[in-house]
Amino acid sequence: MEKNDKSRRSFITKATKAAIGASLFPSIVTARDKARHLENLQRAKQHYSANDQLQIALIGSGGMGVADATTALTVPGIKLLAVCDLYDGRLAEAKKRWGNDIATTRDFRDILNRKDIDAVIIATPDHWHKDISVAAMNAGKHVYCEKPMVHEISEGAAVVAAQEKNKVVYQVGSQGLSSLGNEKAKELLKAGAIGQLNYAEGFWARMSPTGAWQYPIPADASPATVGWDAFIANTNKRPFDATRFFRWRNYRDYGTGVSGDLFVHLFSSLHFVTGSLGPNKIMATGGLRYWKDGREVPDIMLGMFDYPETNIHPPFNLSLRVNFVDGTGGTNYLRMVGSEGSMTVEWDKVTLFKNRNVVDAGDPLLKTKNAASGKEYVYERKSMQPPEKLEYTAEEGYKGAHFDHFYNWATAIRNNKNVVENSLFGYRAAAPALLCNDSYFGNKIMQWDPEKLKVLHG
Repeated sequence: MEKNDKSRRSFITKATKAAIGASLFPSIVTARDKARHLENLQRAKQHYSANDQLQIALIGSGGMGVADATTALTVPGIKLLAVCDLYDGRLAEAKKRWGNDIATTRDFRDILNRKDIDAVIIATPDHWHKDISVAAMNAGKHVYCEKPMVHEISEGAAVVAAQEKNKVVYQVGSQGLSSLGNEKAKELLKAGAIGQLNYAEGFWARMSPTGAWQYPIPADASPATVGWDAFIANTNKRPFDATRFFRWRNYRDYGTGVSGDLFVHLFSSLHFVTGSLGPNKIMATGGLRYWKDGREVPDIMLGMFDYPETNIHPPFNLSLRVNFVDGTGGTNYLRMVGSEGSMTVEWDKVTLFKNRNVVDAGDPLLKTKNAASGKEYVYERKSMQPPEKLEYTAEEGYKGAHFDHFYNWATAIRNNKNVVENSLFGYRAAAPALLCNDSYFGNKIMQWDPEKLKVLHG
């Protein structure tokens, strides 16, 4: 951990911590902040010609799909041509929302066969992410796929291989990866702002019924208005069930539970901030404590994870929690704890806390030795203390992580560049979330090789 120690020392001191701590703490990355501000101003000035127009389609027009497409259309030069969904009511709503010129279909292959569509947003239930992603990339389309990237851990390799084969831009939709908050946290950690990372924790609480996946079921839902056979084509065959179709996250055939819906955001942010490939040990527990509505997945889950030492970061532990009926008001956060402080990471804010009781044993001003007696005397010198708490907040007018994620995706497509959350990153973020389910339902500890992307047995 020599490299980590050097970065820690460079953050705190050049001569003596006590003498200069206050002046360093608020301005760790001021120059980089100014550079980003100039970059944002340059972005605002960009214009796109007709040849730069990115023509997209939406596959899966539920709540998240609509939010994705709406945000994508605020990026200059993006045009929506078509919408696919298995519920007729959503297709009718798409024409009302985006105009009668929007083509609509129940069959995603109609969209992939169109030559005028450059890219697709995949916002279907989780069990279709892999199949449609691979088909879209094989058709030469760029892809923005909602998280988690895959429904089963065994599906990840196919998505990674399809991106490598087709050389398209593939981005997973954990939008926090493009946030100012995650970028700032990454800079602070690298600068040694909290010392050596040894622990992280995340919490995600929900309050409203819809937040617990009790999505409304339309009154006209029936085998005539819903493409049920297409919905279950790649999973277990069942008679039509409107509850399973519209509240799909509650059922293991289609969703990935609280870990796939929410833990994956926290894994994505943590891996981005630390540069980690992921944990090698996964344990989960929990239960169905409140939402006893026929769902098959827990509404409370607790996960514990061991991250091994690498040449990028020290070994550390992670704990994650989700609660779907939170009487305290609900909150979400990712907190990272180091040897000299901690920081709480949000998408538009980072709060840094410093431990004022850290003593540098190497400070030459703290100790002196009497040459005659050889006895050591402690010089209780007072110091100039940095603030205990410092908040970095986004400037007023910040468009948010969702916009930035789509902006980065579109820019990568236009310039043939990489994105921060490609298929490989997405697989490594999804894997520990999916292994939480395996741990919970199998009542066992899961071992994972985050570098070779393999589940280890025995």
